[in-house]
Amino acid sequence: MKPVTRRDFLALSAAAAGGYGLAQWGVSAWAQSLKPGEKFDLLIKGGDVVDPGQKLRGVRDIGIRNAVVAAIAPDIPVAAASRVVNAKGKIVTPGIIDLHAHVFPLGSAIGLPADELAPITATTTFVSAGDAGANNFGALKHYIIGQVRSRVYAFVHISSIGLAGYPVLEMKDIDYANVDAAAKCVAENADVVLGIKVRQSANVVGRNGLEPLKRAIQAAERSGTKARVMCHIGGVPGNIADLLDMLRPGDVLTHAFSGSGNNTVQDGKVVPAALAAKQRGVVIDVGHGGGSFDYTVCEPAIQQGFGPDVISSDIHASSGNSPGKPFMPWVMSKFLNLGYTLEQVVAMSTINPAKVIDRLPKLGTLQIGAPGDVSIFDLIEGPVKFVDTRKHEREGQRHLRPVHTIRAGRVFGGPPYFVPSTYP
Repeated sequence: MKPVTRRDFLALSAAAAGGYGLAQWGVSAWAQSLKPGEKFDLLIKGGDVVDPGQKLRGVRDIGIRNAVVAAIAPDIPVAAASRVVNAKGKIVTPGIIDLHAHVFPLGSAIGLPADELAPITATTTFVSAGDAGANNFGALKHYIIGQVRSRVYAFVHISSIGLAGYPVLEMKDIDYANVDAAAKCVAENADVVLGIKVRQSANVVGRNGLEPLKRAIQAAERSGTKARVMCHIGGVPGNIADLLDMLRPGDVLTHAFSGSGNNTVQDGKVVPAALAAKQRGVVIDVGHGGGSFDYTVCEPAIQQGFGPDVISSDIHASSGNSPGKPFMPWVMSKFLNLGYTLEQVVAMSTINPAKVIDRLPKLGTLQIGAPGDVSIFDLIEGPVKFVDTRKHEREGQRHLRPVHTIRAGRVFGGPPYFVPSTYP
């Protein structure tokens, strides 16, 4: 395609101003982001944009240039872009963020490649939830985070070996929980490390009780950063209230709706300490996985004010083959059928985890200047059946099906593009 000439540019600008009014959108909505002869690298055309981060819902066009959102407006001419994705009739959201995933293949015993997950889950950002500890985090950072197209952040495991030894459980030997080593790893990699991960299930910690969590908090505080702790629960040892009371504002409680016993809901009622944790700012995370989501826990929790703040998958080599299908669009769809609106589900999968990450301005939105990360879905209406990790089934009436995953203005998979001259 030939570049847009100055005459073309001025004509497009005039058409835009006449079409929807300079006062609200005007030329500045898109045309002023281009100089004569320039084009958007990618135009996402005609989608139903759902962007809770800026309280936006409606049909919009999105222009991406130099890997960031350069324009969002009701109508951007296809001639202003080098490539066009036809999103008419589709749901368009900021790039989906999975706050709890396992994306350290060959380093963690259960890791999967992020770039292979991205196109089938419409996920653009993954957080490695403790795949690596202080001893092997360098490999995760250099060989995975530094080389994949997907955006990857991480929680460092309080165990110095991370999940490399799985299925041998990493916290039965408390000597692996080296506070100084973990703190140093967090401090030296604060650009991508969000904090410390700890698994507090009784079968993982053995006789060590809450000592791994205590050390995780110590490491987070000793790092000198704003490090969070992501605490995995499900069949925890002792009184769960003791664990919940230790969590600080900003820490993440993952697997919050596990059916493994001794959890946040007991005898159909939310444990008071769980409600107190949520009220003081502990982030409530789904972490579905292959064994950590139970409808009979989640449903009363939601009804009693203990719903999730963040939807995450806990996808890994084992959970991906489980009946619950913990892929982000499917987990999102479960909550779409638990009474949450589409806007709420998207918020829990974009802007809310972006606030937890807190590393990149405008991540989780489609504002001007935001990363050019976009997820596109079909919203399929019709009967659908879901199953949790305890074989409880639920009927639903709609679900999300991924269509395109766009990271930094480039589409995973193909064929995603239409050139303007052939745009339908």
